[in-house]
Amino acid sequence: MLPHSDESAARTRTRVKYVSTRGEAPVIGFEDVLLTGLARDGGLYVPETLPILDLEQFEGLGFAEAAFRVMQPFVGGEIADTALQSICTDAYATFSHVATCPLVQIGPHDWVLELFHGPTLAFKDVAMQVLGRLMDHTLTKRGARATVIGATSGDTGSAAIEAFRGREAIDIFILHPHGRTSEVQRKQMTTAVEENVHNIAIEGTFDDCQALVKAMFNDLALRDRLQLAGVNSINWARIMAQVTYYVTAAAALGAPHIGGVRFAVPTGNFGDVFAGYVARRMGVAIDKLIIGTNSNDILARVFETGIYEPRDTIPTQSPSMDIQVSSNFERLMFEMAGRKPEQVLAWMGALKQHGSFKIGATEIQLTGQNEQALFAAAKVDEFETSTTIADLYRDTSYVADPHTAVGIAAARKLRSGAAPLDRQGQPTIHLATAHPAKFPDAVECAIGRKPDRPERLARQLAAKERFEVLPNSLAKVSRFIEQRARLGQTDR
Repeated sequence: MLPHSDESAARTRTRVKYVSTRGEAPVIGFEDVLLTGLARDGGLYVPETLPILDLEQFEGLGFAEAAFRVMQPFVGGEIADTALQSICTDAYATFSHVATCPLVQIGPHDWVLELFHGPTLAFKDVAMQVLGRLMDHTLTKRGARATVIGATSGDTGSAAIEAFRGREAIDIFILHPHGRTSEVQRKQMTTAVEENVHNIAIEGTFDDCQALVKAMFNDLALRDRLQLAGVNSINWARIMAQVTYYVTAAAALGAPHIGGVRFAVPTGNFGDVFAGYVARRMGVAIDKLIIGTNSNDILARVFETGIYEPRDTIPTQSPSMDIQVSSNFERLMFEMAGRKPEQVLAWMGALKQHGSFKIGATEIQLTGQNEQALFAAAKVDEFETSTTIADLYRDTSYVADPHTAVGIAAARKLRSGAAPLDRQGQPTIHLATAHPAKFPDAVECAIGRKPDRPERLARQLAAKERFEVLPNSLAKVSRFIEQRARLGQTDR
C-alpha cells in the first residue's frame, strides 16, 4: 500500500465539494457526483478546487498506482484508500499491454500514446473500467441500484457495456445513432448477452442521442423514479480517470525538465481535451493542447472565432467525432467565465434562443492568464485523414485509426502554419484513441490492407446481435427504459 504523510491523510479525509457549472444545483460530494452524472440544473459538476500534483513523484510508477494517486484527492476519503487501490488494480488488469497505455515513438520529437489496449480497444476503457467498479462499489455499500443511461457515437457505448455487463445493481441502456457507427463499433455493443444490457438504435444522429439522454436527466421525476446515472463524459469520474494518462505520459518524457510537452487530441465532445486542461491545472507541464476535429468542426471554429454554433452533423470515417454539440465544453466555459455560473447561463440561454453564442476576448482570460494560447485547433477533412494514415504507414509502418489520424494531421497542420507551434525539440504526444481494427475499411482504403484483428474482436463480430430501433422520440425512449429497468433495492 502507498505510504501516506499525515498531511496527505488529512486531505483525503476532507470531503471534496462539487459545484454545478450553472450554479443552481446542490453542492455535493464525490459519491453523489459519481451516481448523479448531470447536475439537476442541467449543468456539469466540477470540483470546487483542484489538487496540485508533484509530477516527479509519478516517474517510474505503474499505471494503476498512478491512477490511484491522481484520483485519491478527488474522492476525498468517501471511498477507502484500500478499496480505491483495489479498484484501480482490477480495472487496469483488463488491459492487454504491460504498460497499460504505452508510448510509441513515430518521429524525432513525436510520440503516440496508445490508449486502446483495454477490452473494447478504445480510450474510453481507461475511464470506464474504473467507473463501473466505482459505481458498483458505491451502490453495494448503499444497498441501492441504478439505471445507467448513455449516448454513444461509437466507443463510449461498448466501453460502458463492457464495464457494466452482468452487474446486479445496475441496468444499462445505451443509445447509438442507427446506421452511423462502424460495424465493429455496433457489434461490440449489440452482441452482449447479459439481461442488464439494453442497446437502443435511435433514428437520428449522435447529437439526437445525447439530447435524449440530457432530456431524461432533466425530467427530475423520471430521473428519481429510475435512479438514473450517467456514463457519458458529463460524469466527472470519467474526466478524473482520464487525467491519469496525461500525467504518466508527461512524466515518462520528463516534462518538468524539458519545459513541457504538447498533446494532440482528436475530439468531438471535448471531454478528453478537458482532462488535459485539468492535468495542466494540477501542475502537469503541458505547453499546448492541440484539438483535432473532423468535418464536424465546431471546436475548431469556436477557438478561431469565439462563436459556438452547432451545425448539421456530417457522417465521416471517424464517427466517434461526428458531434456538433460538445457537452464538455461547458466545463471550460465555466472556467472562461471566471467560475461565474450566471455567465454560463447567459451563454446557454443565447444558444437555446439564437442557436449560437459568442465568447468575448475578456472571457477567455482563464485563472488570471490568457489561456487561449493553451489551445490550438484545426479541422481535418476526409482526404487529409486518409492521407495521414497512408503517409504514417509508409514512413514508419505505424497503422493509425481515422480518429488518431485526425489528431496527428491537426498537429502537422499547425506545425507548418504561418505561426508554427513547435519549440525546438519539444515532444508532441498524439493520443491514439482507438485500435485500427475497429475501422478496417477506412484503414484498408488508406494503406491497401486491413489491419490485424485481435482474436477477441473476431469472436464478437461473429456473434448474434440484439438491439431495438426506436424513433427520435423522448416519450418512446423513456417508456422503453421504464418498462425494462429493474427498480427498487438490491438483495445484497
